[in-house]
Amino acid sequence: MALEQTTAYLLLGGNLGDRKKNLENAIKHLGKEVGEILSESSIYETAAWGKTDQPAFLNQAISISTSLTALEVLEKALAIEQKLGRVRKDKWGERLIDIDLILFGDEVIDIENRLQIPHPQMINRKFVMLPLSEIAGDVMHPVLHKTILQIAVKISDNLEVKRI
Repeated sequence: MALEQTTAYLLLGGNLGDRKKNLENAIKHLGKEVGEILSESSIYETAAWGKTDQPAFLNQAISISTSLTALEVLEKALAIEQKLGRVRKDKWGERLIDIDLILFGDEVIDIENRLQIPHPQMINRKFVMLPLSEIAGDVMHPVLHKTILQIAVKISDNLEVKRI
């Protein structure tokens, strides 16, 4: 019997080193270790958010079909970040690569200080919602019961996010 597959949506980002190559490497590792990559958004360049005195980020959303649990996907993502050279210093600080689990099927998960799905800040961040709406516009947010596109077009974040 085949294991049940879930579609997970992840946001990749980074603002140090060869930013494009870091995104490519993360996707390659995720495809090997987490599941089949179903889609990739365009790459977007975004001004730094939260801590603004740093280089601009490249961000990209992907969807992946996986038989892993959400917590296993998170742990694999953190391990891939480390493998690719991520060092965690400052919250919202510079980084080679960041892999965030945004949605996991239609699940709502809250494991205190560990994992919240849907990602609690996604709806406030244009750099998440624009790439995500490109590949998952008709996907329903499991708490708000609106599509990703409906949320994205009403976002009030005025940070500059441009497709490259």
